[in-house]
Amino acid sequence: MVFTALLDTCVLVPSLQRDVLLECAAGGVYRPVWSAAILDELSYTLTRLLTDRGRSADEVSAYVTRLCRQMDQAFPDATITGWEHLLPTIVVPDPDDTHVVAAAVVAGAQLIVTSDQRGFTEGLPPGLCTQTPDEFLLDALDLTPPLVLGAVDAVAARTGRHGPARTTREILERLRAASTPAFAAAALDRLDEAL
Repeated sequence: MVFTALLDTCVLVPSLQRDVLLECAAGGVYRPVWSAAILDELSYTLTRLLTDRGRSADEVSAYVTRLCRQMDQAFPDATITGWEHLLPTIVVPDPDDTHVVAAAVVAGAQLIVTSDQRGFTEGLPPGLCTQTPDEFLLDALDLTPPLVLGAVDAVAARTGRHGPARTTREILERLRAASTPAFAAAALDRLDEAL
């Protein structure tokens, strides 16, 4: 049985990290879930970031719309609804994170993948925990190495269309330097062992 993980907005913003997380899900490592509120936050955050980097409003709008549509098409059952009634019952350190916990509960998620560990230090219902993307991907690599490495291979295979082509090793090096250093180091070790 594949376990369910809710992906918080903050782990979906870095594009390479998002690609690896979603490719792992597409490969059957886990079932991803999120809410419309999380996708709204993602749209807002990406719009702000890309506009600040000099992209035109039309270009940013098209990109964000396309990304959310692709996520919805790839994972049609991922958007969780009917969680709003739980909001008054959830008390976590950051009130802005109650919707994340509520969606995770309704989805039956076992964990929330988030970079915002402080927002979830208490108040989680029994059976629900948090992991950083680094911890999550490292655990996934330990449990299903071929699937996770295959996901990174798939991400590498898609590069080159809108930028430089990158190898699996280069993808992992970028992840090690950015957001998931322990996972990337362990995955690189596994690649070296396979040689």
